[in-house]
Amino acid sequence: MRLRGFNTAARLMRRTVLCGLAGMAVAAAALPAWAQSKVKVAGIYTVPIEQQWVSRIHTALKAAEARGDIEYVWAESVANTDYERVMRQYAEGGQQLIFGEVFGVERAARAVAKDYPKTAFVMGSSFKPQEPNFSVFDNYIQEPAYLTGMIAGAMTKSNVIGMVGGYPIPEVNRLMNAFMDGAKEVNPNVKFSVSFIGSWFDPPKAKEAAFAMIDRGADVMYAERFGVSDAAKERKVLAIGNVINTQPQYPETVVASALWHMEPSVDRAIATVKAGSYKAEDYGPYSHMKAGGSSLAPLGTFEGKVPADVVAKVKAREQEIRDGKFTVKVNDGEPKSTM
Repeated sequence: MRLRGFNTAARLMRRTVLCGLAGMAVAAAALPAWAQSKVKVAGIYTVPIEQQWVSRIHTALKAAEARGDIEYVWAESVANTDYERVMRQYAEGGQQLIFGEVFGVERAARAVAKDYPKTAFVMGSSFKPQEPNFSVFDNYIQEPAYLTGMIAGAMTKSNVIGMVGGYPIPEVNRLMNAFMDGAKEVNPNVKFSVSFIGSWFDPPKAKEAAFAMIDRGADVMYAERFGVSDAAKERKVLAIGNVINTQPQYPETVVASALWHMEPSVDRAIATVKAGSYKAEDYGPYSHMKAGGSSLAPLGTFEGKVPADVVAKVKAREQEIRDGKFTVKVNDGEPKSTM
């Protein structure tokens, strides 16, 4: 369900179903089991659901809805200043499980969770879980990011790779650093141009940043944000996707993508809420490749265009990751240009 042209408050009023006061704050150490067949779930997103990161949560919840496991409502493009109010409205409206991302409203979101201990919260966060009901998750997809870096390092002819990110926060930094490490494994001579646009969703700004890097010699672009692949397509250079597979939209541009799958995290949260066993925990490990939370997209239109020896190296490295024989370093520090 999408409502274009409505403000957040109007969308929320339309989507919220008032189902009693199950989420009101009461003194309790554990969340109850829910006898009904469907868990009532809400999503609260600070960007449009088309944005790649949020789209993975939304897609996983829509799949659960299609199976008949949940009733799902959501609000998108919620401003940080309005986030706490929306959380409270959903909790008081009877939503048993609430997903979202609270990177800019951490303190307020955790205060809301304390006020509604019988509501389960699963939130994108850089910090630890909070007992009894505030779980955290993150896109720990540094493993496939490393593999895409190996491909990028082999495909560049200029030995210059451009990287455009949203903000230099751990969730972005660890993926970019892993990508850079992968590229350097197969090409020690590769250099990187790194830039952050200061926005989670500004395709025109990301596109302009990418143009500038291409003008300085980058022939492969790391598309952490929407807009980068558009620039790469126009200038006829290559791009590497992040979180979602955009090769169908850019068949001659996007070589490979590191994919994030939120289904393991979403399905676990739904199951524990339904069973009455939900507790605050870190869902980060469910984004690892061995948990099915991330993967390397098929080469698709670039099958046969990536050198065979590189494909073999990537497949071997991927198997080592899955077998626990190779660990991709998690580096949350801000990546720097090496030009």
